[in-house]
Amino acid sequence: MPGRLAVSLLAAAAVFPACLVYLLISFPYSPTPPVVHASLSTVPQAWSVYSEDFYPGGAYVSFPHGRVRYWLMGPEDGNKVVLVHGLSIPSIVWKNFAPVLASHGYHVLLYDLYGRGYSDAPQVTYDVSLYTTQLALLMQHVHWDNAHIVGLSMGGGVAAAFATQFPQLVNGKVSLIASAGVIEDTDISRTAKIMSSPLTQSVSSLPPFQYYMRRLANSSSLSQTTVDPIQEIVRLQPAHLPYFNAAVASSLRDGPVRGLEDSFAALSNFPIQVLLIHGTSDKTVPYKYASKILTLVPHAHLLTIDGAGHDIIITHATRVFDALVQFLSTKGHMHTLTHSRTSQSHFQPPPPIRNDGGQHVFV
Repeated sequence: MPGRLAVSLLAAAAVFPACLVYLLISFPYSPTPPVVHASLSTVPQAWSVYSEDFYPGGAYVSFPHGRVRYWLMGPEDGNKVVLVHGLSIPSIVWKNFAPVLASHGYHVLLYDLYGRGYSDAPQVTYDVSLYTTQLALLMQHVHWDNAHIVGLSMGGGVAAAFATQFPQLVNGKVSLIASAGVIEDTDISRTAKIMSSPLTQSVSSLPPFQYYMRRLANSSSLSQTTVDPIQEIVRLQPAHLPYFNAAVASSLRDGPVRGLEDSFAALSNFPIQVLLIHGTSDKTVPYKYASKILTLVPHAHLLTIDGAGHDIIITHATRVFDALVQFLSTKGHMHTLTHSRTSQSHFQPPPPIRNDGGQHVFV
């Protein structure tokens, strides 16, 4: 018995150095492009409420992480404005803003973020750099040297990070509406944390679970007498887009929803004016975060809208639009925005979207 043990130990002693050498000199597999998942272009149920031609001037462009759907509206010689949507709702959320901005002479660029709407969903980490480079590549593609950047909710975090990473692409102004980017973990619900966990995402990606979600979404659609386009997209994306839930989950864990204090603070290092618009009744991104951003960006201008929730661009569309246009059209620094309001609004929105009193998830 001792002899066998000695032989085993000698064999192990001989094998171990060989294994160590192999690990040191072995080379990894060749890198491969990320898997890219489908967009709403494969979901016919969405086409009637949010088609790929929902706005004029639409086109696709292929980037390393997949195809991106974008739209260009308004006169080409107008002041350039980019609209960046939030966590879960694609560019349909700007339906009351983009056409009116274009009608007021602005050249508007809006697009669907990766994993939402008609843009592909790469199977990667949805961190800040994924979103900022997506916008930088898109501006390069449409031959825009710079633009004013407007971000909604999580899009505010994207806008702030973009302005500090690519300041040469920002034409002096950034507008942040109900902006995320500095949310503390304690203000992210336990449900959101559980649903965004890798374990939950692994389970939800299984075919039986996705089949159940599609069945549930289809039965919900049949029970509705009227259709809210935004709520319909909220219902369809997680049920029919195979990587939507994972993209949202990764954005919550790794993306521009939180942890961007340095990016906001860095805005003070550039000649960029910043407008903050936030409602006092926002439960998704509480109003205290507007104050926190103002502390990080002391030269920013804060417009507080009493009683407004996170769906501020729907419930208070006129007030937000007037403030945004005033900010974009004013040269030099603004000192009266938070204390004044135009006596006659220039905002004439399309027919209002039905609102059942709840706050849409724009983060």
